[in-house]
Amino acid sequence: MAPFEAFYGRRCRSPIGWFEVGEAELLGPDLVHHAMEKVKVIQERMKTARSHQKSYADVRRRELEFQVDDWVFLKVVVDPSVIVPIGDIEVSEELSYEEIPVAILDRQVRKLRSKEISFVKVLWQNQQVEEATWETEEEMRKKYPHLFE
Repeated sequence: MAPFEAFYGRRCRSPIGWFEVGEAELLGPDLVHHAMEKVKVIQERMKTARSHQKSYADVRRRELEFQVDDWVFLKVVVDPSVIVPIGDIEVSEELSYEEIPVAILDRQVRKLRSKEISFVKVLWQNQQVEEATWETEEEMRKKYPHLFE
């Protein structure tokens, strides 16, 4: 059974098979003309459906206006314990900020065929323990030597 047939409970009908079983077979230009008519019907129905959806959405939509210093809530699926006060983070003009490592939580050596690579689990400022990341020890020693004292 084809996936389309399993999902929709009927066979997939290609543009060649849009007519019902038992209808006279169309050949050449008649087949193209018949297919174009079917495409026009489909386009009209899609336009109607889009119009209904738009009118339904427009009735319920309202314009929101905000002033400077207004407080807004964003609907985000997030753990409330992760929320950090914005005053604690220094944001640059490019709307980015630098993560600062706070501590090394764990060490691990990964063995490849010909060498071993040392990794450290780094706890970053403004992050929870669950968001700690594994970084190469070599890079961390170069950038943040104070963590290894």
